[in-house]
Amino acid sequence: MTSAPGRRSSTFTRLLRHGFTDPSAAERLLDTDGLTALRNDPVLLEALGATADPDLALLGLVRLLEAQSGATARQELLDTLIAAKPLRDRLLGVLGASAALAEHLARHPSDWQALVTYEPRDLHPGIEEFERGLAGATDPVSLRVAYRRCLLSIAARDVCGTIEVAQTAAELADLATATLRRALGLAAAAAPEDAALCRLAVIAMGKCGGHELNYVSDVDVIFVGEAVDGGDEGKALRAAGRLAAHMMRICSETTVEGSIWPVDANLRPEGRNGPLVRTLASHLAYYQRWAKTWEFQALLKARPVAGDPALGEEYTTALQPLVWQAAERENFVADVQKMRRRVVENIPAAEIDRQLKLGPGGLRDVEFAVQLLQLVHGRADTSLRSGTTLDALKALAAGGYVGRSDAAQLDDAYRFLRSMEHRIQLYRLRRTHLVPEDEADLRRLGRSLDLRTDPVATLHREWKRHASVVRRLHEKLFYRPLLDAVAALAPGEARLSAEAARERLVALGYADPAAALRHLEALASGVSRKAAIQRTLLPVLLGWFADSADPDAGLLTFRKVSDALGKTPWYLRLLRDEGAAAENLARVLSAGRLAPDLLMRAPEAVALLGDGDGGGLTPRSRAHLEQEVLAAVGRADNAVQGVTAARGVRRRELFRTAAADIVGSYGTESQPAEADQGALVDLVGGAVSDLTAATLAGTLRAVVREGWGDTLPTRFAVIGMGRFGGHELGYGSDADVLFVHEPREGVDEREASEAANKVVSEMRRLLQIPSADPPLLIDADLRPEGRSGPLVRTLKSYEAYYRRWSLVWERHALLRAEHVAGDEDLGRRFIELIDPLRYPADGLDDEAVREIRRLKARMESERLPRGADPKLHAKLGPGGLSDVEWTVQLLQLRHGAREPGLRTTRTREALAAARAAGLISEEDAATLDEAWVLATRVRNAVMLVRGRAADTFPTVPRELGAVGRYLGYGPGHAGDMLDAYRRTARRARAVVEELFYGGS
Repeated sequence: MTSAPGRRSSTFTRLLRHGFTDPSAAERLLDTDGLTALRNDPVLLEALGATADPDLALLGLVRLLEAQSGATARQELLDTLIAAKPLRDRLLGVLGASAALAEHLARHPSDWQALVTYEPRDLHPGIEEFERGLAGATDPVSLRVAYRRCLLSIAARDVCGTIEVAQTAAELADLATATLRRALGLAAAAAPEDAALCRLAVIAMGKCGGHELNYVSDVDVIFVGEAVDGGDEGKALRAAGRLAAHMMRICSETTVEGSIWPVDANLRPEGRNGPLVRTLASHLAYYQRWAKTWEFQALLKARPVAGDPALGEEYTTALQPLVWQAAERENFVADVQKMRRRVVENIPAAEIDRQLKLGPGGLRDVEFAVQLLQLVHGRADTSLRSGTTLDALKALAAGGYVGRSDAAQLDDAYRFLRSMEHRIQLYRLRRTHLVPEDEADLRRLGRSLDLRTDPVATLHREWKRHASVVRRLHEKLFYRPLLDAVAALAPGEARLSAEAARERLVALGYADPAAALRHLEALASGVSRKAAIQRTLLPVLLGWFADSADPDAGLLTFRKVSDALGKTPWYLRLLRDEGAAAENLARVLSAGRLAPDLLMRAPEAVALLGDGDGGGLTPRSRAHLEQEVLAAVGRADNAVQGVTAARGVRRRELFRTAAADIVGSYGTESQPAEADQGALVDLVGGAVSDLTAATLAGTLRAVVREGWGDTLPTRFAVIGMGRFGGHELGYGSDADVLFVHEPREGVDEREASEAANKVVSEMRRLLQIPSADPPLLIDADLRPEGRSGPLVRTLKSYEAYYRRWSLVWERHALLRAEHVAGDEDLGRRFIELIDPLRYPADGLDDEAVREIRRLKARMESERLPRGADPKLHAKLGPGGLSDVEWTVQLLQLRHGAREPGLRTTRTREALAAARAAGLISEEDAATLDEAWVLATRVRNAVMLVRGRAADTFPTVPRELGAVGRYLGYGPGHAGDMLDAYRRTARRARAVVEELFYGGS
């Protein structure tokens, strides 16, 4: 039947006005036989227009009417809809929000009557009411039908606004509880002999345990079993396991009626690898000895829901004390925060901006923040021990652990995000936490949340606003109350007690909470602009400090830097306005002693941590450094002042390099940790070597200016040796050098020699003047004749010596020789002189190879410090720096004349060249490179952490943890770091044994 054009136009207009997006299709549906009453009834059209999706609601209603068993049943439904507004709103509301429930009603057309029974006095059914609704289910299929019927009643009251989101979640959890009980009853009825052997308790975890379930979610459970009346425990547990597995299948398997939800038991001890059912004693033993931090966090929501109620209560009574002791575990907060970061890192990049649950500013941010505060403060305050997020948040606010306005904003945001999640899942009854991208889906979602004016744009705006609130408060919530304990608050804000603040600081990893509180008070108290800005900065800074191995040191040094620079306008502006600066500063200050010590000697170097004119953290080139140092020396009045100026540049640039190294190793929120550890090693080695060369150039210039004016009687050059010549200096390395000179034309050789020796003597003296900076020691022991030989020789003297007397070890040492300062032409000619020695045309004879091996073995036996663990000695231990370098250098001595790529002073370059030339396999080269990079990073880490050089891992736990953090190991994983080092070194030593000691 087709409407007349006039009526069609009128109906079309009304449908459009009522929110239909496809009024033509709607009009065709209304023109079918038997639906004339719908088309002509303004009440029904208005009710359809009030739904989330009027088109969907009308389609569902038409299908439901068509599914009725005859005209009488159809008319009864229509009459009831027109007469009863509560039913009309519920039924049409569901049909307009859920295509899945519309399909259920089409398959079970009498189930609409379930909505009639829920009048105002019955609006909040509990577990008993749901159990009655499921009681008739005798198999998995009928259980699914009954479950959907109960779900229909919850959804109807939800979409009509009769219950709010927290009540909806609680009712869904109660329905899940009733369903688990019925499923367990079906499993027991199918295997009565198993049921007679055991007591079985089902413990709900996660959202079900917390009374805050989604429409579609895994239901997390843990099973506890015991034998009946002292029966055989093994038989009882096997029987309980069969019952539990059957119960899980009943809920999880897909039938013609679909599935209910997966039952997930992976939160049990040992996860999937552990037995499905354990005794209470076994559970208790596991949690006392083996459980990880996240497992105690999960137990916060544990609640007995099905099976033997007494056994379930015994379980929670026994386990709850362990939950509230979890915050006392070492690295507790760091473990929880690391787990949260890992969740975010594992979100596919394409989904992160659509994630309601797991992404930044999502539901999980609220839950983690609340749970952390509960576990920290719930030890002493039992009012916080709720498994329900919003109830716990309310209790935290009432107890003063969270500011009331913060709690209110977080509560509001959480409710909005959970409502979004509910409505997204309700549409298809599918488990998802992604905001849809389709315009129609977004429109329906927005309208379901009562956003009727421009629903898509308004939804996006409200969602982003709430997510922003959550993200900000998540970052602030754990840290800000510490400031409230010591600083003036806005009127009406909550205030942590000193004891609560101390507890939270201890949980964060601060070893001296009393001192930390004093620092916070000094930084944040008062009404000055400085205090106001620091109150803004400190919450997140405290978190970054806590992410390190020494939060106390980070906070103390920050106070010192702020005391030194707090009145400097650019300092606070830098930290407040430049995104990277504050986080970089926090990382640098809490990573160890070296960088903070350098910064305290030159606080203005904090400007390097920003993105602006400070130059950033990219090390300067050698040419740039030398130009600056020479200019500073040129402005000085005497040599001492000149070297002091050069040291000032060195101090600043060492800080720049150390900061770049730390930030690259730790990473930041916006920039992950540097993946290529070799790149960091090369950066540090090159930067420190260039800086040392520039410092020596400046010192040489200062000495020459003071003693001789513009021109020294002899040309003079400094040759870098060892790690210096190889561009591989560490923060605490000595500078191995040779000094060479050549008398200028017309200058007596004796006069030239006296001048050269005086230059060397003065350079060493000036550089050894006591200073708080890391020392720069010049070591000339690699010169001809070693310590017995003259400190400086002429080029001709070197030539004569090397021609007549040079030993194998001296050729070996010359492999790393490179001009670093002074006369460039003289330096070039020295390198030309030694090239035939270090890259001999005929390679090495067997006796020379044996000599090198003897020297290496002797060094290993004589130089290793007494009591040191050889396997953990980064320089001299098996697989350490010496092993790799001597192996590479033996290849250079043998093949350097024929392979130009081997003629380099740099270990990694030479190793790559040997691989390219086929002198070493790709696998062996990679093994040696990995070991060399790791050993170098260990030495750098120890210097950064302790402020003094060493070749072994620290023994102090906090220092060892700091080295581990630098190397990428989280809190509590120092043992893993040491094991990894031993494995890497062991593999490298096997290659060295073959190539250096045993190969041809």
